[in-house]
Amino acid sequence: MSSLLLRLRQVKVRRTWLAILIALLVLLLAYRQGRYPSPRFLTLLVAAGGVALLLQHPELGLHALVVAALAVPMRFSTGTEVMLNPATLLVPALLALWVAHGLLRRELRLAPSRAYRPLVLFLLAGLLSVGLGYVTWAPTVPRPRNILLVQLGQWAIFAFAGGAFLLAANLYQDERALRRLVFFYLAVAGGMALLRVLPGAGPIFGRLSTGAVDRAPFWMLLAALAGGQLLYNAKLGMGWRLFLLATLAAVLVYSFRLQQETVSNWVGVAVVAGVLAWLRFPRLRWLVIPALIVLTLTGVLVRAVYGFAGGQREWEVSGGSRLTLILRVIEVTLRNPLTGLGPAAYRAYAATKPLAYGRALWWVPAVNSHNNYVDLFAHVGLIGLGLFLWFMAEVGLLGWRLHGHKRSGFLAGYVDSMVASWVGAMVLMALADWILPHVYNIGFNGFQVSVLVWMFLGGLVAVERMDGKGSVG
Repeated sequence: MSSLLLRLRQVKVRRTWLAILIALLVLLLAYRQGRYPSPRFLTLLVAAGGVALLLQHPELGLHALVVAALAVPMRFSTGTEVMLNPATLLVPALLALWVAHGLLRRELRLAPSRAYRPLVLFLLAGLLSVGLGYVTWAPTVPRPRNILLVQLGQWAIFAFAGGAFLLAANLYQDERALRRLVFFYLAVAGGMALLRVLPGAGPIFGRLSTGAVDRAPFWMLLAALAGGQLLYNAKLGMGWRLFLLATLAAVLVYSFRLQQETVSNWVGVAVVAGVLAWLRFPRLRWLVIPALIVLTLTGVLVRAVYGFAGGQREWEVSGGSRLTLILRVIEVTLRNPLTGLGPAAYRAYAATKPLAYGRALWWVPAVNSHNNYVDLFAHVGLIGLGLFLWFMAEVGLLGWRLHGHKRSGFLAGYVDSMVASWVGAMVLMALADWILPHVYNIGFNGFQVSVLVWMFLGGLVAVERMDGKGSVG
């Protein structure tokens, strides 16, 4: 007993001295900053404090990622057309901190998942395509001086997307921590959505937003997570219910009215709404399926959607031209269909001859396919595209299995919102490079919002681990 009391006194003394040293250090730094003001020194000081905090609680890094992605409007030049941002740079930093935290505590273990293998193979296929594309570059195609840097940047988007997936899969081991992240995101993203549509709030929104709020994956993901909680989580307080309803109203106003001409916005929202309703109300399926069949066969549904999307005028301006771009990308990629031309290389190949559309002739076209599937075919070939689809299939099947286990509560809402987001992401990939942006098109600026989609999809792996431990939704 006496030895125990002695140890407690020693611990108390150590903590007292540690507190005194920390207080003295804070006073010293405050004196130094007051005497020699330096924004750079203050930034480094805050960063050092953040690193110390994240080494103790690495799961808080994903909260920081939400803020950086949506509300830190900073960009950094790379000396090329490619610009970086805090959200992009935060992903590898968080991965390094997670590894360091695990090594320090001797707890570095991966949550089991069948999705890891195709993800790793996809990333390796991307590196293989970089090397092969560089070595076998056609001598008749001018090679940009910075092409290797740009290609590694494109591969980094693949790797950082996988990194965000991996972080969420492994940082959350209980429902409470995941719930905090989801509602933190809903508070930040919902607030940004309301500011976006609120009359007169433009100046405030402009100073806060990264631009991610004006991209289709933002509205798709927000609609899915807000809708999932409203449909399943009976424990939501009245304040949260009203806030989420207001958020969904903002989603509808922006997607179907303010930005009706941007098809990706309202298509993504419509898809997640349809999937959530399909999962939540199974008895309605037998009424919806016959109605959809009849409306499709009679042409009513097609005419209504076509007209809402802009009709013939929109097709001539956007749809037809995109088809022309897609055909050019496929044409040049057939030079090496198995491993592709290498990440971000197809623009150089596609610019070697003029491109005609209608009465216009583009002599030196700067081509983007505006289609993630075509992009991946050009970047990493059929092998890489097949591995990516394998990975996405594993994620989708995981969501479907968890849907059968979770019928109510927060986790049920989260799982079904991720199943809806998965379907929405697969659809949006066909409309533009929304989910794995092309560095020369949507790029790292758009990756700020797609990285959040990858992060929350990784949460399905965390839920699977909770489910194995007997966690109740």
